[in-house]
Amino acid sequence: QVQLEESGGGSVQAGGTLRLSCAVSGNTYVNNCMGWFRQAPGQEREGVAAMYTESGTPFYADSVKGRFTISQDTAKNTVYLQMNSLKPEDTAMYYCAADSPPCVVGAFEATEYPVWGQGTQVTVSS
Repeated sequence: QVQLEESGGGSVQAGGTLRLSCAVSGNTYVNNCMGWFRQAPGQEREGVAAMYTESGTPFYADSVKGRFTISQDTAKNTVYLQMNSLKPEDTAMYYCAADSPPCVVGAFEATEYPVWGQGTQVTVSS
C-alpha cells in the first residue's frame, strides 16, 4: 500500500513561489499515477496537476498552466509541485494523491485516486 506525505506549504504574497513535496513510500514508486489536488473552504476538490511516474509526462489544469510545474525525483521517490506567480485564488489545502496500475494517466477526478496524503496549506495574500 502506497503512503504519501506532503510538505512545503506556507504563506506567501501574491506573485510569490512555493514548492510542495510529496514523499511516496510503502510500494514501488515507478508506474504510479500521481496527482496534485487542492480544496478551498466550501469548494470541491480540484485537480491541478498529474503525472505518470514511469514516463514523467505532466498534465495541468487550465487554471494553473504556465504557473505550476509537476516534477519528480525518482531517486527520492518524491513528486514536486512548483508553484510560481501565485494568486490569492490559489489559496487552498493542497493534497497529493496516487493510484497504482492499472490507473488513469493524467486524471483530474479525485475518485480516480484511492490514496491521499494529509494535505498542506497554501495561503496567498494580496
